[in-house]
Amino acid sequence: MTKLSENDVIHVATLAKLELTPEEIKKFQKQLSKVVDYIAELQEVDIEKVEPTSQTTGLSGVYRTDEINPQYLLSQEEAISGKDDTVNGLFKVEAILKERKKK
Repeated sequence: MTKLSENDVIHVATLAKLELTPEEIKKFQKQLSKVVDYIAELQEVDIEKVEPTSQTTGLSGVYRTDEINPQYLLSQEEAISGKDDTVNGLFKVEAILKERKKK
């Protein structure tokens, strides 16, 4: 079994902008090692005679035209009517991207 080091896990976490506790590092060290082993196992599969495919159902032309149905349209007032916290007719939401501090 491949054994990733704690530094490997910390490097991956840094790339993903994740802050991990020491317990999480140990947990993910085991899990990521299993993922690496599985990928190595997949690389051993003989795919020499397997043709590439982009879809398996055989369906084609499954798209529909994009049409606006007035029955389902809401006015701006109707759309925000259930929300008290609005600004200039728009939803006001908490920021989801915040600057992270490096330790």
